[in-house]
Amino acid sequence: MSTLSRVGRFLASTSLLVSAAVATAQQPITDSERIERRGTDVNNPYPPTSPQDLRPRIGEKFTEPPPVPPVPESLSQGMIVSDEVALTLASLESMACSRNPTLTQAQAQIQSDLGSAIQAGLIPNPTLRYVGEQVGVGGTAGEWQGAVFSQRIVTARKLQLSRAKFVQLTRVSEWRALEQQYQVLNDLRISFWMTLGQQELIQIHQDILKNAEDAVVTSRELYNAGQATRAAMHDANVLLQQARLDLMLAQNNFRQNWWEMISIAGERMQPAPLVGTLEGEVNLIDFDVALDRLLSESPQILAARAKLVADEIKVKRETVEPIPDLVVNYGFGRNFEANDNSHMTGLAIEVPLYDWNQGTIRQAESDVVRQRGEINRVELTLQRDLARAYQIYFTALQNVRSYQEVIVPESKLAYEVLLDAYEEDRVDWPQVLESQIKYYRLRAQYINHLVAWRSNETLIAGYLLNGGLMAPTGPQPPGHISAVPKPR
Repeated sequence: MSTLSRVGRFLASTSLLVSAAVATAQQPITDSERIERRGTDVNNPYPPTSPQDLRPRIGEKFTEPPPVPPVPESLSQGMIVSDEVALTLASLESMACSRNPTLTQAQAQIQSDLGSAIQAGLIPNPTLRYVGEQVGVGGTAGEWQGAVFSQRIVTARKLQLSRAKFVQLTRVSEWRALEQQYQVLNDLRISFWMTLGQQELIQIHQDILKNAEDAVVTSRELYNAGQATRAAMHDANVLLQQARLDLMLAQNNFRQNWWEMISIAGERMQPAPLVGTLEGEVNLIDFDVALDRLLSESPQILAARAKLVADEIKVKRETVEPIPDLVVNYGFGRNFEANDNSHMTGLAIEVPLYDWNQGTIRQAESDVVRQRGEINRVELTLQRDLARAYQIYFTALQNVRSYQEVIVPESKLAYEVLLDAYEEDRVDWPQVLESQIKYYRLRAQYINHLVAWRSNETLIAGYLLNGGLMAPTGPQPPGHISAVPKPR
């Protein structure tokens, strides 16, 4: 046989083997063949050899999905436990103005300073005394007996200056009372926005929890259909529990903000629903305008300037203190030696030879210098605090506008598009749930930005004053000549 014919037979046999192998590879593998190839093991000691043997064992390997975590007990408790009607910001402000104790304290401080003004301008009381000279000498009634009347005449308008100083301090207390009113109302309004925001966040987190529950149901259905793994089931359980914790955190924050708010209002009542809206007309406050308004109209700066006027009056008052007052004496009685009635007169003055009030004058002048520095300090403090508050306000305003005009509407449209696509069987339900949860979380972020915007807008409009339960302060620094029997 020739070499050529041998090569031809070899190629022909090789082509037959290759075609047979290809044909075998293209044939579908039956379930029995798949199990036979896997061989025997611990889980499959006796593999079936045909589809008929496989049928009785269908479902033998199915594993139940992991259980859903139980619902925490605190999650099922209601948030609103009061039977009171819904509260508005106006009703809370009315409560605070009538029941917050610091406002009563501020008014009491005004009356205290007004009392000092009244007392400082009163004319000194006269003195009436009985005088008997040499009574009982030689068994007689004495030389002279009678009544002596004394009156101090205050000179140099000292009483008027003292009263003017305390009247000015009363004006300082009036500015302090207005400052306290702003502190109470600002704190109350900020607490209202925060509580209202938490109330809305609770609703959003309830929607997020429903989404997480829906995701658990969906994952279990996919698992039963063999389209999801146990790992996906565990992840769904984790997301469900996180959604529950987020909802409980929002509820806890609501309770805290509620009790802070109602405490500033001077009340004690269980949580009730709030009526209001965080959204509103978004108008930018100009920083320079806000700063000019703050430095010219703030009760803090006006109180400091009024205190400076009081200190300047005090310098005038202490300057005239060395001018001596006149003490006039008049007496009427009986001269038993002359056996006749007689009169007595006298005039006394204090000569400022050593003490001409030089030390007190220096103290009063130092108070003026110190108060001028206090005005400058208050102005710079207000400027610094406005810069901080304005930065938070402006950033929140930028976020509110972006979320309001772009982010939230676009996210909602994306969710609605996927929902329509799901109804047309073009996307899977998990994609819809993912878009929905993204929309809910963006709404929650939007609420937080609204709260920050409203709170700092309230703070800037209210002259940066807060601390609704802090005790009101009197004129600072206090005068050093006030705590005397006769204030001056």
